[in-house]
Amino acid sequence: MASYDNNLRLLEIAQGAESGTWGTKTNLNLELIGEAFGFGTEAITEDANTHDTTILDGNSDPCRPIYIIYTGALDSDCTITISPDSIKRVHIIKNATTDSGSSGPYNILIKQGSGGGAAVTIPNGDTKVVSLDGGGSSAIVTDVFASLSVVDLKVQDDLTLKSDSAVLGFGADTDTTLTHTDGTGLTLNGTNKLTFGDTASFVHQSSDGVLTIAGEATIALSASTAVTVSHDLKLNTDGAILGFGVDNEITLTHVHDTGLILGGTTPTLTIGDAGAEDAKIVFDGNAQDFYIGLDDSEDDLVIGKGSALGTTPALSIDENLLVTVSDDIKVTDRAYGHVHDNSNSFTFDLSESNDFKTTSNTGSTITFTNVKEGQSGNIMLVNGGNHAIVGHADVAINASVLSTISATGTYHLAYFVTAASGNNTILVSASGILT
Repeated sequence: MASYDNNLRLLEIAQGAESGTWGTKTNLNLELIGEAFGFGTEAITEDANTHDTTILDGNSDPCRPIYIIYTGALDSDCTITISPDSIKRVHIIKNATTDSGSSGPYNILIKQGSGGGAAVTIPNGDTKVVSLDGGGSSAIVTDVFASLSVVDLKVQDDLTLKSDSAVLGFGADTDTTLTHTDGTGLTLNGTNKLTFGDTASFVHQSSDGVLTIAGEATIALSASTAVTVSHDLKLNTDGAILGFGVDNEITLTHVHDTGLILGGTTPTLTIGDAGAEDAKIVFDGNAQDFYIGLDDSEDDLVIGKGSALGTTPALSIDENLLVTVSDDIKVTDRAYGHVHDNSNSFTFDLSESNDFKTTSNTGSTITFTNVKEGQSGNIMLVNGGNHAIVGHADVAINASVLSTISATGTYHLAYFVTAASGNNTILVSASGILT
């Protein structure tokens, strides 16, 4: 009696059977064997979530070949059962299905037998090699290449590791690994290094919480807009230099236990960017702060106590170089100013100085110009020969004093301005003859 009890479902002719048709049957078997080495295509009914594939006894069918391509439109994953469940086969299977809805594409699951034996999932567009163990209702389908060992593997296009937490291992004992973390990235294990060019240039986690970037000589950071450092930037060598410019024409150099030196041909530190805003430097002391800054609204340079610009000012300089001192001035050494030599002129320009020296060789009138209320000073007057001296209408000077200084001799005059203009607004006194 003929049977089909083999993995290709070929006709096995019984002894003495098939008289007169033996050649035809044998030729069919040979054709079916050839078919088994080819490929076939089978369509899944649209939107089906199960599908049965049956390898026919002694007849051509699309799933006899070793390579099966499944087509059809799916709206969900589809479980494909290959029967009969007694055959032991190896198949190359491609999931070439399409998406009939909008949530795909979908997987196909290859199983054998009616029971709950293991199945192999083939994602849409992928191809897998599976083996059927022919175990009846509990038959198991295995992914042949689930663990594949090769000597050299050449991939002509994309290589994708399709599982979360996939690990790429390197070395005979897999001492170096690259591990995927879902939604985060890749992790190089331990303190292993990612080197560039040679082992002297690398990136690695040198210890817990410390990322080390080492360049054999130089590390170059380049960005079209900016290189951003989220927290502290530390230069960990004594004498470290921070350079600025294409040729480092300006440098900031660390001096151990001393401070920083701004270097260059004409080094300039500019505070502010020409905007309408205050700018300052604050000296943060233990018990007391001080500041120096620009009060932009007033166009004043201010030095004061505290950290807020304008708080307790001590000294300010305005745009006209007028200096205002907010409290007493204490001089611990001598204080002196410029003495203007008036060269035989008795007209004293108070914008030039407070103190003057002049010699009279003719009769003269004491006159003050460019006066400021509150200004005071001294005049050394040398009368070369009994030349008469009088005072301008602005000058309040005693007649007896004028008589005294009109005689030959050297005199000391003191003046005080009571108003910016007006008669008798500049008070003048004189000492007796000095020589």
